[in-house]
Amino acid sequence: MYAFIKKEFFHIFRDYRSMLILFGMPVAQVLLFGFAITTDINDAKIAILDHSKDPVTRDITQKILSSKYFILEQNLQSNNQIEAAFKAGNIKEVIVFEQNFAEKLQREGKADIQLILDATEPNTASMLSAYSSGIINTYSLQQMKAANKVPLSIVTESKMLYNPELKSVYMFVPGVITILLMLVSTMMTSISITREKEMGTMEALLVSPLKPLQIIIGKVTPYVLLSFINLIVILTMASFIFGMPVRGSLGLLLVESVLFIVMSLALGILISTISKTQQQAMLLSMFALMLPTILLSGFIFPVENMPVALQWTSHVMPSKWFIIIIKNIMLKGVGIAYFWKETLIILLNTLFFIGMSVKKFKVRLE
Repeated sequence: MYAFIKKEFFHIFRDYRSMLILFGMPVAQVLLFGFAITTDINDAKIAILDHSKDPVTRDITQKILSSKYFILEQNLQSNNQIEAAFKAGNIKEVIVFEQNFAEKLQREGKADIQLILDATEPNTASMLSAYSSGIINTYSLQQMKAANKVPLSIVTESKMLYNPELKSVYMFVPGVITILLMLVSTMMTSISITREKEMGTMEALLVSPLKPLQIIIGKVTPYVLLSFINLIVILTMASFIFGMPVRGSLGLLLVESVLFIVMSLALGILISTISKTQQQAMLLSMFALMLPTILLSGFIFPVENMPVALQWTSHVMPSKWFIIIIKNIMLKGVGIAYFWKETLIILLNTLFFIGMSVKKFKVRLE
C-alpha cells in the first residue's frame, strides 16, 4: 500500500496539468466568484431630470449621490431624452422631479418623484428602486423632524442576523467552497483509473497482490491530502481577502470538509471505474455534475422556490447538504447537534460510492 500510494504521488506531481487544475483553478474561481459575482449595488449609473431645480430637489439629489450606490451619469433636460438615455445602455435609473417641487411640498405637504428603471435585469432594478426610495424617505423624515412635524406612522425595524451588512460574498463563499471541493476532487480522481487503462499500466495493478478496495484507497489517499491543502488555501483566502468569518468550531469545519472530500473522491473513482477513456471520465465529472451541483444545491437559487420535482431531485445532491453544514458552522456558529442529519447523509453517500466503486472495479481487462 505504501509503495502504491507513493507511486500515485509521483504520478500527480509529474503531471503539471493536474497540478494546475488541482491548485490553480480553485484560487482563480474563489477570486472570480468573490469579486465578480455579487448581488450588491455599487456605483450604479443614473440620470436625473429635474423640472424644478430648486434647493429641495438639489438637496435630495446630493443625498442620493453622496451614497456609495449611485453615480450621476447625465443630467436630462426633457422627458424626450429618457428613452434615448436608456437605449444607450449607460444608465440603470432615471429620477424625475416634478415642476414646482419645493413649492408644492411647502403648500400641499406632498410632491412627486418618479423613478424610471431599466428592468432588463429585474433584481438590479428592484434593488435600485428600494435604495432610492429608502434615501428619499430618510430625507423626508429628517425634514419633518427638523420642522417638529412628526406624522402618525408605524416604524418597522429590521435586524439582520449572521450577516448584518448583507454581504453577498457571505452567500457565495460557502457555495464556492462546496463546488470547488466536489468538482476538482471528483474530476481529478475520475481520470486516475482510466489513465491506468490508457497507459497500459492497469495490468501491473491487476497482477499485484493489491485487492480492489486497496487500489481504490491507494488512489484516493493522495487526493485527500492535496484536497485538504486546497481547502486550507480556500479558507485562508476567504478569511483574509473577503473577511469571511468562521464563528463555529474550525476543527469541526475541517472534519466535515474531509468527509465531503472523501465522498467526492469516492464518486470520482466510481466514475473512473465505469469510464473507458480519460475524456469520457472528464465529461461525466464536469458536465454531469457541474450544472446539477450549481443549480440544485441551493448555492445560487433557493431550493424552496423550485418546482416540487426539482426539490426532490435536489435531495440526492450531496453538495446541498454540505452547503447547509458549512453555513451553519461559518455563519451561525452552531455545533453538530444542529446538522447531524446532513452529516449522516454525506457519510451514507460516501459508503455507497465506495461500495459501488469496489463492485464495479473490474479485475480483468476487456
